[in-house]
Amino acid sequence: MGTAGAAAAAAAGEGARSPSPAAVSLGLGVAVVSSLVNGSTFVLQKKGIVRAKRRGTSYLTDIVWWAGTIAMALGQIGNFLAYTAVPTVLVTPLGALGVPFGSILASYLLKEKLNILGKLGCLLSCAGSVVLIIHSPKSESVTTQAELEEKLTNPVFVGYLCIVLLMLLLLIFWIAPAHGPTNIMVYISICSLLGSFTVPSTKGIGLAAQDIFHNNPSSQRALCLCLVLLAVLGCSIIVQFRYINKALECFDSSVFGAIYYVVFTTLVLLASAILFREWSNVGLVDFLGMACGFTTVSVGIVLIQVFKEFNFNLGEMNKSNMKTD
Repeated sequence: MGTAGAAAAAAAGEGARSPSPAAVSLGLGVAVVSSLVNGSTFVLQKKGIVRAKRRGTSYLTDIVWWAGTIAMALGQIGNFLAYTAVPTVLVTPLGALGVPFGSILASYLLKEKLNILGKLGCLLSCAGSVVLIIHSPKSESVTTQAELEEKLTNPVFVGYLCIVLLMLLLLIFWIAPAHGPTNIMVYISICSLLGSFTVPSTKGIGLAAQDIFHNNPSSQRALCLCLVLLAVLGCSIIVQFRYINKALECFDSSVFGAIYYVVFTTLVLLASAILFREWSNVGLVDFLGMACGFTTVSVGIVLIQVFKEFNFNLGEMNKSNMKTD
């Protein structure tokens, strides 16, 4: 019984490795900085598109648009580093911090409104992100290349990817040409569904890269897997980039960023739950805590965007109370 218990404990330790506190802190720091950088990208790209339209030229010639594009690349690199250090279910929701930062930046650069409810929404988004950090999984369920290959060939995950591919083909070739410029959910759905490929691919590349430089038979398989995942990641990012800019040409950057965050995060967490099963290491209390944190973030984002057109501030409230008295 003692030997069997020790073997079971060893197997559990291999299946759910806890990152070191230093790695977690570094991963969290990189994730937070990346979310702020990503929050500025839509605003800078939108600013570049607006400037280019005023001049009657392509946004590809505008330096502000290129600044937003470079910021997006840096943010994705930061996300890649964060995904290799901490669980996906922690990194992805932290993107919420980019929404209030982007809204504040848009109020200055694009003169978009941010009233008292929007500021309250910013506070709620940040508070919700802290709750997510506190209750996030503390261990990895997939830690080796062999485990990753097994998960990638799981029939449930393969079936999920087939459904996502069919939806993407329908959206890109039939729905987007007719309804994309008038319905913001079309472009958001395309970009968010692609997150089902980009985030797991990023996480998988980090795992496969650990074995590439080892002088053993598995290094060749790791290299092939890494190249395949890089190709998938590259194609996904290119398509996402195209439709993000299409959306920014037609819609408000803050509205797009907020809705995109909620839909993208939901689909990425679904894909990660199916592939990596990181939720298996989360207890009931932490699960409820993460659900409350995500709900708080979503409510904050709704306050930022839905009520942005309301002319509502504390000064007007004080005047109204004085008249009532």
